[in-house]
Amino acid sequence: MNVSHGSVHPVEDVPTTDGAVPHPPRVRMKDLPGMPGTTGGLALRLSQLFFSAAALVVMATTSDFPSVTAFCYLVAAAGLQCLWSCSLAIVDVYALLVRRTLQNHRVVCLFTLGDGMTSTLTFAAACASAGITVLIDNDLDSCAHNHCAQFETATAMAFISWFTALPSFLLNFWSLASR
Repeated sequence: MNVSHGSVHPVEDVPTTDGAVPHPPRVRMKDLPGMPGTTGGLALRLSQLFFSAAALVVMATTSDFPSVTAFCYLVAAAGLQCLWSCSLAIVDVYALLVRRTLQNHRVVCLFTLGDGMTSTLTFAAACASAGITVLIDNDLDSCAHNHCAQFETATAMAFISWFTALPSFLLNFWSLASR
């Protein structure tokens, strides 16, 4: 067997007399842009708030949205997304003002669960509304009697809101899983 033999040079270990831990503490990963308490996280929250509010306002201003359950569901999901994004944007602003990171395990777990639920609800509502909009526009050809442009705009805003909520959820989930 042809194995190389490395030379070993003994190094004296300095004894610790003050009871300190012999291993240094683990190094934490740097905050990524988009994590809670960062400017990227605040930008994601504000964009979620803007697009979900736009979906809510555009859909709620139509007179015949209550006649379709999927559109009512979109209004409810967009309203919930607005409340969640606004409250977390306030928390992000506070964390930025006092220069604290939001890396507490319970806080990250709460953010992850909330982002997961609201993004799932928003995506489901946007998909349901898109299906009804396609039914009204393409299959029934009754856009002349309905507000198809407003329905399509509200659905598009809900999808964009979901596209901005998904990175928040994924970053929080990654942070939670990497602990």
